[in-house]
Order: sequence, then structure tokens, then C-alpha cells
Amino acid sequence: MKKLFLIIVLLIAVVFLIKKKDMSYRQSILKAIYPMLMLPGKLFGSKNAIQKNTASVIPPVDFYSLKVELNNGTVLNLNQFKGKKIILVNTASDCGYTGQYSELEKLYQEHKENLVIIGFPANDFKEQEKKDDAAIAEFCKINYGVTFYLAKKSQVIKGTEQNPVFNWLSNKEKNGWCDQEPKWNFCKYLVDANGTLTHFFAQTVSPLDPQVVDLLN
Repeated sequence: MKKLFLIIVLLIAVVFLIKKKDMSYRQSILKAIYPMLMLPGKLFGSKNAIQKNTASVIPPVDFYSLKVELNNGTVLNLNQFKGKKIILVNTASDCGYTGQYSELEKLYQEHKENLVIIGFPANDFKEQEKKDDAAIAEFCKINYGVTFYLAKKSQVIKGTEQNPVFNWLSNKEKNGWCDQEPKWNFCKYLVDANGTLTHFFAQTVSPLDPQVVDLLN
């Protein structure tokens, strides 16, 4: 019984030690275990984790006709990013993959001359994004130093309320080849400098994975 008690006390102490000032206990624990969560994908890969536009299909609907409502209420016209690559990713604050915010920011800082990243907060998976837009922006800035664009919170999975950008990304009648909606938080879509959707990366693929980084060099 003494050993069990000591183990429980030790676990409680660990939880208190990893608690971040501006995070809940859950968020602090998830941030701490994120590297372990990503380890299986790094070691063994993941079936259907990456999908490619192998035939270089040109989208029937112009990507640059789309607009994004940002979390501060302003509207972003995607046509201003012609000539740059764009990563579009659905995000959440209370997910095991939330640590990817840091990796996305690192990727952005290293390639921002030719790369745009837009995060799309969504509450579609196990209600892991309950915050409002202002709180989401503050959380991302304080805890992960996010400086890339954040869209207004919306629905990213298929349905009548699906965000128009994600409707384009997950509808082959519009993008030319990909019907894949996000499988979970932090799925990533890469659009090239000509407005063609080239890749889908599941949440198990780190933004800093060589397969992603090589496409930006």
C-alpha cells in the first residue's frame, strides 16, 4: 500500500510540475506527451497518412476565388498569395496534436518568404475546441507563439455548414482529385504556388516531417 501511495503522490507531483501557467491541466499534459504521441507515426508510418496529386490534376474550381474570414473579423482574399505555397490546417486547443502549433510556427518562420499557413480552428472532433475566437488567438499566441493566420472558428468536416475552403479541399469536383475531409484535428493540405492542391497529410504527420519540408525547399 505504501508503494501505491508513493506512486500516486509522485504522479500528482508530476502533473503539478508540468502545469503551464496559461494552460489547463489537460492541455499541459497533452503538450508534455505530444512527442510520444507522434513516435509511432515516425517509426512505422501510417496507412493513408499522405495522399498525393500524382496526376497533377488542375482544379476545376479556381482556388484563388476563395476567401477566408479571419478570427479578427477581417476577410482574406486568397488570390493575394499567388506564387506562394499554402498550408491549410484544421486546429484545436485541447487535442493531443495541439503541439503541432509549435511545429507549424517553426515551419512558417523558416519558409515565410514563400509560404503561407492558415489555421482553421474547429470543434468537430470530441469538442476539443470550445473556446471563442478571441480566446483561441490568445491561447495560440501565449502558449505556442503563433504568428501565422488563424481563421474564424468553423466546421471543417463535410456538411451543410462546412467552411467553403475545406469544402474545396475535400471535394474532388472542385479541387480535381481529393475527397478526403479531415480525419482528426491537425490534418494538413498543401496548395502549390499555382493554386493546385498537391498533398494531404493526416494528423499523424508532423509539419516538420522531411516529406513536408522537402516540398517547400
